[in-house]
Amino acid sequence: MARVKDDAPSASAPDWSRESKRLFAWAPSRSLLASIRAYQRHGNSRWPWHLLLQKVAVLRHRFWSIVTGADIPLNSRISGGLMIPHPNGIVIHPGSEIGPNCMILQQATIGVADGARAPLLGGNVLVGGGAKVLGAIRIGDNARIGANAVVLRDVPDGATAVGVPARIIRA
Repeated sequence: MARVKDDAPSASAPDWSRESKRLFAWAPSRSLLASIRAYQRHGNSRWPWHLLLQKVAVLRHRFWSIVTGADIPLNSRISGGLMIPHPNGIVIHPGSEIGPNCMILQQATIGVADGARAPLLGGNVLVGGGAKVLGAIRIGDNARIGANAVVLRDVPDGATAVGVPARIIRA
């Protein structure tokens, strides 16, 4: 079983406070996530005002995507508690799934390789700056992906992957 620090976020229960922001606070990454959440929330209803609010969410998403320089689609499957402290250059494939309380740093890519399925990130995963997670792979709970690593194989729970191509250095 993987060792987890006592103060580490949960790998199963989302911590929504990691995404919250004060009204009119300048937090571009949190505003981008809020626009995605609003789009998905209003997309489940067909009431006229929900359709209008969904269109407003699309406009907000476009604005915050330009400000942050991130490419995170509106239909992404992202669990709660995602942190993107420096969102510049982050690319997430719409088919990928991101577990609760993950952290993705700048210039990271989570996408497909050779038309395969998209990756599945477990809970409380850290994806370092410039890392590439490609293909139909699973990153386990509490795993760490080092900066500039290119991950092409599964990473077990609690492991750390570094290098090009990535190799497990601690399990």
